[in-house]
Amino acid sequence: MKIYQVGGAVRDRLLGLPVTDHDWVVVGATPQDMTARGFRPVGKDFPVFLHPETHEEYALARTERKIGRGYHGFTFHADRDVTLEEDLARRDLTINAMASDETGQIIDPYHGQDDLKNRILRHVSPAFAEDPVRVLRLARFAARFGFAIAPETLQLMRTMVANGEVDALVAERVWQEMARGLMENQPSRFFLVLRECGALARILPEVDALFGVPQRADYHPEIDTGDHVMRVIDYAAAHQLPLPVRFAALTHDLGKALTPDDVLPRHIGHEARGEKPLLALSERLRVPADCRDLARITCLHHTKVHVAGEMRPDTVLKMFRETDALRRPDRFRLMLDACLADARGRLGFEQCNYPQVDWLARMLDAALAVDAGAIAQNCTDKRQIPHAVDAARSAAIAACKLTLEPAA
Repeated sequence: MKIYQVGGAVRDRLLGLPVTDHDWVVVGATPQDMTARGFRPVGKDFPVFLHPETHEEYALARTERKIGRGYHGFTFHADRDVTLEEDLARRDLTINAMASDETGQIIDPYHGQDDLKNRILRHVSPAFAEDPVRVLRLARFAARFGFAIAPETLQLMRTMVANGEVDALVAERVWQEMARGLMENQPSRFFLVLRECGALARILPEVDALFGVPQRADYHPEIDTGDHVMRVIDYAAAHQLPLPVRFAALTHDLGKALTPDDVLPRHIGHEARGEKPLLALSERLRVPADCRDLARITCLHHTKVHVAGEMRPDTVLKMFRETDALRRPDRFRLMLDACLADARGRLGFEQCNYPQVDWLARMLDAALAVDAGAIAQNCTDKRQIPHAVDAARSAAIAACKLTLEPAA
């Protein structure tokens, strides 16, 4: 019975990164051997055990065989005769198919160290094609490390897409990997890799449709809408904004894919056009409500935020009501973060002055400071309470506007 540390822990240690996940493989043991040593079985599909003290996962070395479509379509063989090399062979990428023994010696039968040094993502074996989740995982590692994809691996991914393997992915797993991809250092790489192999059109057709859609060059020197959206999500990542903001950044311009050809490169009304595909995407992938709802108000209102300095106080108040900012001010401020990413996610505008975030945050504070209860108590005609409160909030917003610094 021998125990090896495997996978991401070995990879990250070699890269000089903090090791957060510790996965272990046990060779030459049976489930009975493990329970006799105090390990607690937790695996449903194959033998995985929790260490009695550290509670880290220890899996028996295993092989696997494809028996159906999708990532559930596998049968596993775990026995004391399965070797470490056989266990590592079933893993997705060479950089994840290394092990370390108790002395720290690296076991690397598939040359993962060479690919780490050369910054390449390469599949271990043709079995990569048997699990469509691996396409998403590879895209996520590309977004994390910035590594190139081996040509033969990219070709294999394209074949998987053409064969319909990606279509077998379940919604929860797509969202799980997409959310992780959005939270990586350069999330654009996640989506661009999926686009390069053809998977983006199958998984996120609403986003894929943005590529090739032109915008006005005076507002968007990058011109291509897909290019713009990639810049927006990378800006959000560079400023460590949370997942709901990054999802809003990804989906804020979905309506531009539906702009009639005869009015391009203008996109009048794209905000309202974007709501339907956003909600369809969110329902299909079972996007969490906090991400969906922030993305919706960002989609509908981001261009209003851009022209906040030109808006009348009553128009500002209307936007506060439509975004539920008076009840959910923190969510509104997250929307402002997404709008800032939108403004700066443009070629040559990465450091542009954008006082709208401060302006609207201050106007919202002014509106929130109005004592609606006191106004209600002083209204003899209770039917006039909503009008009186709105008038007081509009007046507070107007007073606030007089104090705002003009845009440079």
